[in-house]
Amino acid sequence: MEFLFQVLFSPLPTSAIISLFALAAATLFYLNSRPSPLRSPIDLKRQTLGIKDGARKTALLEDNNNLMSYCYDDAKTIYEVFQRGLKVSGNGPCLGYRKSGRPYQWLKYKQVSDRAEHLGSGLLHKGLKPNTDTFIGIFSQNRPEWIIGELACYTYSMVAVPLYDTLGPEALVFIIDRADISTVLCDNQIKAETLLQLRETGQTPVLKTIIIMDPFNSELAEQGTKCGVDIVLLQDVEPPKPEDLGIVCFTSGTTGNPKGAMLTHENMVSDAAGVIKTFDVPIVPSPQDTSISFLPLAHMFERVVQTVIYSAGGKVGFFQGDIRLLPDDMKALQPTVFPVVPRLLNRVYDKVQSGAKSPFKKWLLNFAVERKFAEVRKGIIRNNSVWDKLIFHKVQESLGGRVRVMVTGAAPISPSVLNFLRASLGCQVIFEAYGQTECTAGCTFTMPGDSTSGHVGVPLPCNVVKLVDVEDMNYFASNDEGEVCIKGRNVFKGYLKDPEKTAEALDEDGWLHTGDIGKWLPSGVLKIIDRKKNIFKLAQGEYIAPEKIENVYVRSEPVAQVFVHGDSLQSCLIAIIVPDPDVLPGFAKNLGCQGSFEELCKNTEIKRAILSDLTKLGKEAGLKSFEQVKDVYLHPEQFTIENGLLTPTLKAKRNELKSLFKPQIDELYANFQ
Repeated sequence: MEFLFQVLFSPLPTSAIISLFALAAATLFYLNSRPSPLRSPIDLKRQTLGIKDGARKTALLEDNNNLMSYCYDDAKTIYEVFQRGLKVSGNGPCLGYRKSGRPYQWLKYKQVSDRAEHLGSGLLHKGLKPNTDTFIGIFSQNRPEWIIGELACYTYSMVAVPLYDTLGPEALVFIIDRADISTVLCDNQIKAETLLQLRETGQTPVLKTIIIMDPFNSELAEQGTKCGVDIVLLQDVEPPKPEDLGIVCFTSGTTGNPKGAMLTHENMVSDAAGVIKTFDVPIVPSPQDTSISFLPLAHMFERVVQTVIYSAGGKVGFFQGDIRLLPDDMKALQPTVFPVVPRLLNRVYDKVQSGAKSPFKKWLLNFAVERKFAEVRKGIIRNNSVWDKLIFHKVQESLGGRVRVMVTGAAPISPSVLNFLRASLGCQVIFEAYGQTECTAGCTFTMPGDSTSGHVGVPLPCNVVKLVDVEDMNYFASNDEGEVCIKGRNVFKGYLKDPEKTAEALDEDGWLHTGDIGKWLPSGVLKIIDRKKNIFKLAQGEYIAPEKIENVYVRSEPVAQVFVHGDSLQSCLIAIIVPDPDVLPGFAKNLGCQGSFEELCKNTEIKRAILSDLTKLGKEAGLKSFEQVKDVYLHPEQFTIENGLLTPTLKAKRNELKSLFKPQIDELYANFQ
């Protein structure tokens, strides 16, 4: 006891006093610099509310039974959304573009509005009617003229029909014929030549005018004259109602011909309004916000994000057109809003993980993520902690250093990747969204303040969601499981000139059947657990959803892409694996294997090791034995849009993959005989 009193009451050494003062100062700085926790606008344990017919709505609408059609009274159509952006921004910067190594140049809102009006007037002068029966094709990469062309359509109540930049001739012919497109805006002479070739061979007799954004040579104009097509340069050339048709978005189907989803102005504005309402007060968009545009503008996810930005008077900068230069564009633009797909986020995650080579660096990285994510769970979002300064600042700077809102959609994202990003990026919110073209883009969104992962959030305030029985897959709504169905202001009007496909998607009561299988979790959020479409039976009668399995296997470190295959004549699954070229050499070295990338893909020991890792991941994810692949083929070439194996939204074209790899598939199954 006497010793204890001596320790407690004897004078402290100077060094100890300095240390105590330093500790106190550090604690005081931490408490003063720590931001206020991000508060969710709803109870995160009760995020949705049950309504009639077993459907659910977001708890944001607890005191309101009306689904949202718009967010602002003066912005009920896409045309009005842009005019509101012009007003609230005070004619601020709107559309940005850059050349290699140069800063961004900006078109102001009024410049964009004037150019759209001039272009629209030019279209009328060409004899086009200012109504919703007039369809204008837009065949271009992301750039300011894409938006100007779309706004020109809306200014005169015409309908925009985006054509994916990577569409092949067959799809172009189908869409131009199906939509009776007489006028197409395209970005360069190469695309114009493609269109002219189709016209010369008599495949697109309806095509009369091609408007080109970039300068072209006189021979092209002469070629057009010979086949009855007017070729003009873009620079030479009454508003709609909410219920009017605004855009026809042809879905990039993984099988069959594209389907033209007809979307009204109300569809698009209501979806954007639902997003804004979900953003809530802490992250409401403003004229100071900047978004980067690199996802295809023909995809509604990108269109809705831009609608949100324009409604707030924010600005949009376009990438240079080369995805390899996107990091450079991000640093130059410094966006605050970043719409992204999981594939890109997976690359960011994998690059950071592979950079931590030594056991100590791996431990330090994981420890830093745990410390930061512990703050995220409490609603503390910041990028100025000691971990940000020591470890995460490079990741943040690679995205421009100013990203405060990130939205990921179009495909599932791994919880481990999402948690890492929420910890490392210091964004106010990383939203995960779920939806499809037929509901404009999103129909569910995760809520601010909800740091849990493995789900897609709650219905947007513009729609409700219900689950319906899928008996042959043993999913029942009574168990809170079933096919996801959507009803609301954002649900499309049907497929252009295709009543049969429309009837398959929309039932008599106006519910959109998505083909996805969902589950309501106890907190009221939706989890996508399976897929009704693309399922097949194995010989023993077991149903297989290959996309679910692929989403598990793609998290294997040496794996870049996966195609899982099976059919009713076989009792097991096989897979085509594209290894990650950045990871495979190191993975092989640990096994004592060396060689070129192609040689490593043929190495049986490496194949066995990858198959073992896939099986391990499958067990951890709860895959049943019959859902695990029993053999794999390693392919050295990536599936891409250019080689026809991916759609423009980066989904696998299953029929093409099956056809291409038929010899390898047959050989793998022959080994089981």
